[in-house]
Amino acid sequence: MTAVPSTAQEVRAAVERELPAVLAELERHVAIQSVSADPDRTDQVRSSAEFVAQQLRDLGAAEVKISQVDGGAPAVIGHFPAPAGQPTVCLYAHHDVQPEGDPDLWDRGDPFRVARDGDRLFGRGIADDKGGLAMHLAALRAFNGQPPVGVTLFIEGEEEVGSPTLQALLAKHREELSADVFVIGDSGNWEVGVPAFTNTLRGLAEAYVELRTIDHALHSGMFGGLVPDALTAICRLLATLHDDQGNVAVDGLNTAPAPEVDYPEERLRTEAAILDGVDFIGEGPYAMRIWAKPAITVVGLDATPVAKASNTLWPVARAKISMRVAPGQDSAEAQQKLIKHLEDHVPWGAQVTVTPGENGDPSVVPFEGRYADAARSAFSEAWGTEPVFMGQGGSIPMIADFARAYPDATVLVTGVADPDSRPHGSNESLHLGDFAKACAGEALLLLNCRAD
Repeated sequence: MTAVPSTAQEVRAAVERELPAVLAELERHVAIQSVSADPDRTDQVRSSAEFVAQQLRDLGAAEVKISQVDGGAPAVIGHFPAPAGQPTVCLYAHHDVQPEGDPDLWDRGDPFRVARDGDRLFGRGIADDKGGLAMHLAALRAFNGQPPVGVTLFIEGEEEVGSPTLQALLAKHREELSADVFVIGDSGNWEVGVPAFTNTLRGLAEAYVELRTIDHALHSGMFGGLVPDALTAICRLLATLHDDQGNVAVDGLNTAPAPEVDYPEERLRTEAAILDGVDFIGEGPYAMRIWAKPAITVVGLDATPVAKASNTLWPVARAKISMRVAPGQDSAEAQQKLIKHLEDHVPWGAQVTVTPGENGDPSVVPFEGRYADAARSAFSEAWGTEPVFMGQGGSIPMIADFARAYPDATVLVTGVADPDSRPHGSNESLHLGDFAKACAGEALLLLNCRAD
């Protein structure tokens, strides 16, 4: 049996040795279509949980269970007990994935069959977040399932639908999930070759707005110019959400302190795939706009399709609005301010109904203390460069849930994605070189967390 590594050099060699097997298992996992948003694939989400549980059993976990609460998806919990006097690290990831969208937009074939192109692997969930899980498993495999500290794995099955039962799961398993350190492997890195820890994340608040102006559709030639149609009315209402520069115009929304990271314009234009001649919106440093300020996007609009349009005044129109909430503000409070704005700015006396959707709190993640120092040292050695401390414009509300449930623990937010990984989109990918470094970094983190 291969000896358990005890030095940094031995750990890095062990990770390199285990990578082919880890990637083979990752390919098998991607093939399981664990789309939590699709009721027709509930059995696939269950199969994914069982696949993860078996991987942990094969690694020699002392206890493995699949747990879910009413209305929730299956999560996997596994335990590698701490040696005497050693701390416990809880490794989080999620095994559910986003819907694949139009398969024709995937350039390398079936989204659930891993394809390699140069130094990247492509497939749905390969970066978000089955790759994050594979990173955790690689670290454990490097130690032959005998890590130098206690390790608990908590692998969620419903993150991609907003973790609706996560708080119930944390309450149900509060004691057995308790740890000194939580490593949330569901974020990303600064760029290829440069690691990062995420220390701020925006929250999320949604609203659905419906406007009605007339009882039934009318001929636009007979009544146009006198009677407002619902679609024009909702366009005017949605336009009030931003000022002329594109700043959010809803009163009472917070802005967090500006990040210290410089985000070059040309890099941003490339990563955002913005078209030539199209301007950025808002004001302030670029990183501040995407990490520290609120953002509002109209993500859906119900109206007559152009192909079926006639010269008609339509009576009703609907929109879904997604708002990103700046770190430091309660998401429910921000959601109510959005709803009030919509109700207060309805044009022409149209009848309005605003329905709140999901909300999730933003997070500020302190990076301090012994375990944070251990993580920084581990990443610096594995990657050959210092990590960047960055924000995320997207939301991972469960981080706030973990911080509330375990206020004395150190929370570290990292992951395997890079700016070109395209999670949630077509052609999602994982950079092989960065994945190897991320695996080594986490294994070294476990080594560095040992008590003296």
